[in-house]
Amino acid sequence: MNAVTVRLSCVLFLLAAKILAADPAVKRPNILFIYADDESYKTLSCYDGHPAWVKTPNIDRLATKGVRFHRSYLGAWCMPSRSSILTGRLQHAVMSMTMEGQYPGSRYDPAQCPFVPAQFRQQGYHTAQIGKWHTGTDTGYGRDWDYQIVWNRPAHPENAGNYYTDQILTFNGVERPTKGYSTDNYSDWAIEYIRGQHRDPNKPWYLWLCYGAIHGPTTPADRHKGTLAGKSAPVPKDIVGPWPDKPAYLETTKAWMRAPGGQPAMAKKARRAGNFDSLVPGKSYDAWIQQVNECMAAVDEGVGRVLAALEASGQAENTLVVYTADQGYGLGEHGFNQKVAPYDATVSSPLIISWPGHIPAAKVCRHPVNAPDLVDLFCRTAGVTVPWKTHGRDIRPLLANPETTSWNAPMLMTHTARNYGAETAEIPTDDRLTAASGVPWYALLRDGKFKYVRNLVAGEMEELYDLDADPDELVNLALKPEHAARLRELRAKAIAELRRTDAKFVDRMPPTKAEGAR
Repeated sequence: MNAVTVRLSCVLFLLAAKILAADPAVKRPNILFIYADDESYKTLSCYDGHPAWVKTPNIDRLATKGVRFHRSYLGAWCMPSRSSILTGRLQHAVMSMTMEGQYPGSRYDPAQCPFVPAQFRQQGYHTAQIGKWHTGTDTGYGRDWDYQIVWNRPAHPENAGNYYTDQILTFNGVERPTKGYSTDNYSDWAIEYIRGQHRDPNKPWYLWLCYGAIHGPTTPADRHKGTLAGKSAPVPKDIVGPWPDKPAYLETTKAWMRAPGGQPAMAKKARRAGNFDSLVPGKSYDAWIQQVNECMAAVDEGVGRVLAALEASGQAENTLVVYTADQGYGLGEHGFNQKVAPYDATVSSPLIISWPGHIPAAKVCRHPVNAPDLVDLFCRTAGVTVPWKTHGRDIRPLLANPETTSWNAPMLMTHTARNYGAETAEIPTDDRLTAASGVPWYALLRDGKFKYVRNLVAGEMEELYDLDADPDELVNLALKPEHAARLRELRAKAIAELRRTDAKFVDRMPPTKAEGAR
């Protein structure tokens, strides 16, 4: 590193500290954290890969006021993503969280698994959560949240498929059956809160707004149904396979077939337990993409209304706004019609961060972040300290200079199916390895333009992709001898990150195909 680079790095770090520091003399900012569900970044017109007719003007407008991250990896599926956001830790180190009973039943011990919002609450913030709750039957009202309206799926498995209507909601600890379209309801209640209802006007606030859309059964609002009929979408190159350069499980997770005439359609597959999608075998690819984007329309409208309330109330300049989703969702890529798998199309969330006057506008950052990184950002911005080890990196330099090329901090995400914390010490070899999704445990590392995936199945191939040259992840460089040195390098970096983030299974990982061939 030369002297100019060193000086530039120092300047950027100081700028980042100034932009997002918790200065006691400065009014502490509010945090508006908006969270969609099962959202492919291809449903946003400010992202790459979307059909030309996709329009999300309100979320696009937010991107023009802040930094849009090209990719982010918050979790492989709903519950781990939320667990990481609540604890600042990756799935394999979220202690005491466990699945139990009928899906999505789950529980945790608050003493072993404290949540970050409680620290915000204890350190001067008013905290609120509105929308979907999917992290243990205990929603934390009165301990983590001052104000809460949530659809508690783990507590009511019989109601857990009601993503859009007839929900059993919990209003500050009191359950109440509720009518109306959920996306609109959640937006309405968030607007009330932003305008000053149900909170202490003398405190800064932290609001986590969790939409259930566009998760299956992916039901558009009545006003949007059919509005995209007749539209066609580009078909992913490998929607029906084969996948000789990818792990064997893709043959069992494939969700698409060629219908008469050659067009892709949903394949006939047995529904798995906990799968609440109302997907019809034979539905055309175009019809599915239309349905997904019609459902997304209410989210974009809701975000627009929420941001308008923020501006009208005079709070926009003192509010850090983050828009993201729990994870992505495969729309045919690599044969998927689900989340979980370690490809950008299936797990990468959209992510936009905005704070006018504090964060650059209309910038794109190609360095990926994960859920603990966001938690670290929230805490540093708000001046909140957390009395346990978290896994996040300080990403303020990326917000100060989103286009920097000097960033050198690998990013890790793990998938351990329905297992958390101590349950992940041993890597299973039975059905627990692929529970619910059919995708086995893995560790995913992003290092610059490269993505490395270690599938935790004995003798299975590793995966290595150059995302600049091959954004669709079609060419697995791990199988090419000329990339053997890079494969070893990234394998070692992944192991180092697993150790840093307290992965108890790190010394028990089965040998990969390449390791077994040595």
